Amino acid sequence: MFDIAQVHAAPSADLLTPDNSVMLFIDHQPQMFFGTGSGDRAAIINSTVGLAKAAQAFDVPAVLTTVAAESFSGPLLPQLAAVFPGQKAVDRTSMNAWEDEALVEAVRATGRKKIVLSGLWTEVCLVLPALSALAQGYEVYVVTDASGGVSPAAHEHALQRMLAAGAVPVTWVQVLLELQRDWARSETYGAVMEIVKEHAGAYGLGVVYAQTVIGAHAAG
Repeated sequence: MFDIAQVHAAPSADLLTPDNSVMLFIDHQPQMFFGTGSGDRAAIINSTVGLAKAAQAFDVPAVLTTVAAESFSGPLLPQLAAVFPGQKAVDRTSMNAWEDEALVEAVRATGRKKIVLSGLWTEVCLVLPALSALAQGYEVYVVTDASGGVSPAAHEHALQRMLAAGAVPVTWVQVLLELQRDWARSETYGAVMEIVKEHAGAYGLGVVYAQTVIGAHAAG
């Protein structure tokens, strides 16, 4: 019940923060990209790397996983691996990452309840762990533009299935700005602006223009 006396300036508990979330990157690998047809593959790569840099900027734990890396799908996307130097991806055989004990333990060890999920393909390697994690009480936020399926229909239908189960659709820029949430947070402001300029397209160009014309501290 709405009580106007309880209205005050405070964020919702539903919001992602650097302290309550973990990012799970699933199967961003060459063979998986070869079969991706739901959107522009270069754009998906750009979004994935932008999302990874958001995790790095805010010190959000990131779990990387691959499927059959040596026998079929190839290594983790080099641009993604470069954001987390020295971090080894959890390789597995199961299409459902949530059936791999090492992967689940890596997520569980972070102590975070909100999973920011991205991967290939949406209709298999994304929807299966999303439904499995939701069933165990996790909150799942699906980064739609850092994920892809074999066709637009496959991607969209998988998203609908996850949303019906309680997952929340987000985009990578949305995640980045939700983690920042206040331009007065100077400790991460510079990193956020650099990520925006490099990966956020026209928005990034707008930041370049604003900082050139208005000043280096022009807000995004």
